[in-house]
Amino acid sequence: MHHPLLANVAVDLFIKGGPIMWPIAIVTVFAICVFIERSFWWLRLIARRAPRQLDEVYSTLEAGGLAKAIQQSSGSGDPVVRMIHHGLNHRHTSMQGALEVAAGQELRDAGRFLSAMDTIVTLAPLLGLLGTVTGIMGSFTSIGSSELAVEKVTGGIGEALIATAAGLGIAIGTLVPMNYFHSRLAALKFDLEAAANNVLILAAQHGFDKVTSKA
Repeated sequence: MHHPLLANVAVDLFIKGGPIMWPIAIVTVFAICVFIERSFWWLRLIARRAPRQLDEVYSTLEAGGLAKAIQQSSGSGDPVVRMIHHGLNHRHTSMQGALEVAAGQELRDAGRFLSAMDTIVTLAPLLGLLGTVTGIMGSFTSIGSSELAVEKVTGGIGEALIATAAGLGIAIGTLVPMNYFHSRLAALKFDLEAAANNVLILAAQHGFDKVTSKA
């Protein structure tokens, strides 16, 4: 029963916020889409992590079973295991280089849209500030123009406040998940680097890391 009322209030605020509310609305929709896409992406990644499989690959490499380790890491959904598989398959050129390339690809996918979220955090308050300026300008231009100048002045101030609040709200609402995704990305980067170092150490012990050309 309260949904129509809330919708009417939202529409009323949108109209009173002035024309700057349209770009703010576009930014809001984009921010929501990015948040949903990234949330589902990270949920899928967390579900695909396979620490037991990773330990099995380590144990096999420690025992010197290169072929078995390649087989164990094949087709994994875990980005760390995928990186190891890529490095083991390209060890004859440069295992370290292959691991770095694979890790870079995983981090690129994990960091997708983070720059866009950072742009939203910066852009939204600026759009709100622009709405503030245009609203105040409208208030000043209406002073003394008619008997309804007071209503126009208060309308311009209201437009300025609504636009500012909307811009700040979007920025705050985007900043929190963006920082969370950055922390997840940093944790994944640490896991990839630690796994790459472990594989290189184990490979060096058994002479798997043969390099025929320097990367």
